[in-house]
Amino acid sequence: MPFPNVILIDHPVIQTKLTELRDYSTDHREFRALLDEIASLMVYEVTRDWPTKPRPVQTPMERTTGNVLARQVTLVPILRAGLGMADGVLRLLPEARMGHLGVYRDEATLEPVSYYHKLPPDIAATEVLLIDPMLATGGSGAAAAEFLKKAGVTSLKFVCLVAAPEGIQYFHKLHPEVPIYCAAIDRQLNEKGYILPGLGDAGDRSFGT
Repeated sequence: MPFPNVILIDHPVIQTKLTELRDYSTDHREFRALLDEIASLMVYEVTRDWPTKPRPVQTPMERTTGNVLARQVTLVPILRAGLGMADGVLRLLPEARMGHLGVYRDEATLEPVSYYHKLPPDIAATEVLLIDPMLATGGSGAAAAEFLKKAGVTSLKFVCLVAAPEGIQYFHKLHPEVPIYCAAIDRQLNEKGYILPGLGDAGDRSFGT
């Protein structure tokens, strides 16, 4: 892995679904379904190192002690494309709360513009997953991570499907301690800041706009 603190989840099932997601002929209904499925599959690896605590449980046979997550979980999608991954993550972590961060990339300057935020009041005491399908220039992701840090978040992971080398470098220049989980590291950005080969505009393809 050429990038430190980047975890590439290259499971064969995820890679198969990602290939279908990239396909230009995949319509918005199929795109949303694939995005949802890939997000669910990634959860296992993303949460692998979360701490647990013991909990007594009564089985049909006897009393024993199992393990449960030690802290609550907050899922924070970057609007709007991040919403396409939210249900897939919540399927595996149904008790998670959700915050929302609205950040978009100005098409002229490629700089992030923040327009909305709503977070649980105790988010600092939880495990936080920041999700967005694409890590392109890294501006929106880095701005969202900075906002979460200012809210007191200390246990943060960034989860995306496809990342560009430029986005990884920019994000980790500002947040080197935040791990990035992705299903693919693509070749580069084009002059408009889109990932190549990428999968196009994830928001537009998800919502049919």
